[in-house]
Amino acid sequence: MTALYPEPVTRQRLHTRQVSCIGYLRSDGLFEIEGRLLDTKTMPSSTPFKDIPTGTPYHQMVVIMTVDSEFVIQQLQALTEVGPTPYCAQVNAAYAGLKGVKIGPGFKKQVARVVGGTLGCTHLTELLGPMATTLFQTTYQFKRDAERQRMSSDPHYNRPKPWVIGTCHVYQEGSEASRRIWPEGG
Repeated sequence: MTALYPEPVTRQRLHTRQVSCIGYLRSDGLFEIEGRLLDTKTMPSSTPFKDIPTGTPYHQMVVIMTVDSEFVIQQLQALTEVGPTPYCAQVNAAYAGLKGVKIGPGFKKQVARVVGGTLGCTHLTELLGPMATTLFQTTYQFKRDAERQRMSSDPHYNRPKPWVIGTCHVYQEGSEASRRIWPEGG
């Protein structure tokens, strides 16, 4: 691993945030993304509501999102297992309001409208970003196989521009990577 600093420095770990997202294919054909967030500290801490011993969760939250093949949220459940206040879990039910939202362009704006700011929890809302990208990774092969099957069965099928083009440096319009995944796009 290349060092980020020219000279060795010592450092003391104070806080760890672990974000974990797992994608599943359900028996009913829907996809489920389970996101978890865990914050721990290496020293005791306190809030106005409680003392938190070293290594004990400061935040421990779970979001389970059920999505169809068009990336429309069918159900979303949020659970605050541990929070720094007794009030953190009060907003969990608001996340069910994301039912019907499509994950794709404009997703973050729709999330902000439903659970942004004081309508939601900063940590639960932040967890939705990595969950959305996990959905793309989870479904990639399924989407690719379906498109290949359609292309082979329908000679008049005009394949749309892949969603990934224009999303990052590698897949900018006209790049080698873009031409490789979408030769018909030029």
